[in-house]
Amino acid sequence: MIQSQPWWKGGIIYQIYPRSFLDSNGDGIGDLQGVTRKLPYVASLGVDAIWLSPFFKSPMKDFGYDISDYRGVDPIFGVMNDYRALVAEAHRLGLKVIIDQVLSHTAESHPWFEESRSSRDNPKADWFVWVDPKPDGTPPNNWLSIFGGSAWAWDSRRGQYYLHNFLASQPDLNFHNADVRQAQLDNMRFWLELGADGFRLDTVNFYYHSQGLENNPAVPAGENKTFVAKGMNPYTYQRHVYDLSQPENLAFLEDLRELMDEFPETTLVGEIGDDRPLERMAEYTRGSNRLHMAYSFDLLSDQHGPEWVRDVVRRFQKGLGDGWACWALSNHDVARVVSRWGEGVEDLPAYARVLMALLLSLRGSACIYQGEELGLPEAWVPFEALQDPYGIQFWPEFKGRDGCRTPMPWTSEDGGGFTAGTPWLPVDRHHLELSVQSQEDNPDSTLNGVRRLIRWRQNQPALVQGELELIEGTGDALCWVRKAENQSMLVALNVTGRELRTPVPCDIGRIATGHGFAGYIDGGDLVLPPYQALFAEL
Repeated sequence: MIQSQPWWKGGIIYQIYPRSFLDSNGDGIGDLQGVTRKLPYVASLGVDAIWLSPFFKSPMKDFGYDISDYRGVDPIFGVMNDYRALVAEAHRLGLKVIIDQVLSHTAESHPWFEESRSSRDNPKADWFVWVDPKPDGTPPNNWLSIFGGSAWAWDSRRGQYYLHNFLASQPDLNFHNADVRQAQLDNMRFWLELGADGFRLDTVNFYYHSQGLENNPAVPAGENKTFVAKGMNPYTYQRHVYDLSQPENLAFLEDLRELMDEFPETTLVGEIGDDRPLERMAEYTRGSNRLHMAYSFDLLSDQHGPEWVRDVVRRFQKGLGDGWACWALSNHDVARVVSRWGEGVEDLPAYARVLMALLLSLRGSACIYQGEELGLPEAWVPFEALQDPYGIQFWPEFKGRDGCRTPMPWTSEDGGGFTAGTPWLPVDRHHLELSVQSQEDNPDSTLNGVRRLIRWRQNQPALVQGELELIEGTGDALCWVRKAENQSMLVALNVTGRELRTPVPCDIGRIATGHGFAGYIDGGDLVLPPYQALFAEL
């Protein structure tokens, strides 16, 4: 392993969605004890850290992203000692632990909101965003919720509207209030003192709103819609100028970083959804006093293909500056990548492996979502089994996020070895054929191919920490050079289903082996069979 820079810089993070990882007590919902049992499996992949999606106390209307107690483990996931045991086991195995922090909003059942809504003059009256109606009783402006409709909900107790960027049951905190900011910093300190190695910050650019409450402008005709996909959502028809990404946020990020610097070797990765994501990422990660890295959505979109990827790399090379990206191809909010990008692909296992090579050869850190190492496709979840409020709202044009959240298939038997009870979401029968059990002993499986690639990559300084130089003019072959102090490496990738040949773009010293891919040199040509890669030291 390479230790010349912080572990997170170029590190590989494995995202665990606890509800769907392993159920230890038969109630159909994954829990912290289940996660702990499977940490040796995660460590066997060769990753550096785990990212735990929320396990805090919550009414679960948005499955943990609506928190009612920032310092409590929800009973469905276990108790605080289960968290302590998880951290201890992760650290024993050499894994860092990153936990989700949802700072921008709470659940409506959080004691802070219950007190705030009780009157206009209580001690927490200004902890949330309360606004009087217009004279005609309508909301104060045109801001919209990502989950559909107005971002303002009426509260009859106060006779005012409150802001919610997501569900009406997720009221937004007022970060213009210094007490709110300090309370959230204190909550983060609580988890740091319990051994957390970092935080994934949910909606990190949503903390502040414009106090002027100006109307957002419309997206001009012919221009691209905003970062939330699916044009059927009215949220996409606005430019989000005033409801998020306010300049005051930068000072709070500096406060966050000051806290983290008290705990060496910890990290902050921020999820940024914005009309200008790259500009915001550069702003939030530049220098050494804000976020360590920002979570990129560019490869989580429906757009794909060699030219799309090349354009993403170009834009990041030009616009990110000294900032640092954290890349992902799949997560708990989007369709799994082999389904999202793989329509018409005949060899999905090979496609899954070459996409992993793409992810792990970009400049930045990387997140792998549970089951991605198995090559899992998106699961089919019928409407009557849906749990996701987003999917229920926009069905059938958008089927929600449940298809990427179904239980992890550990075995090939019915239920996939996830639970002794009835799983909270159905286990897709197609996933059983790709279970850990079915792949574990096959050296040619996707799982073992990904293991091989990760372990090899973790010992290549150029791929972990090197700069990136994009090579143009290579057609559908994606080519770049990664350069570190003691190593330079050519990366060539074929994400198509046909053989690609292109002239060798630079002087090659030797073709690297041990990663499991079958690209080769034929005379003066670089040859990439379908869904294959070539790595060569210069």
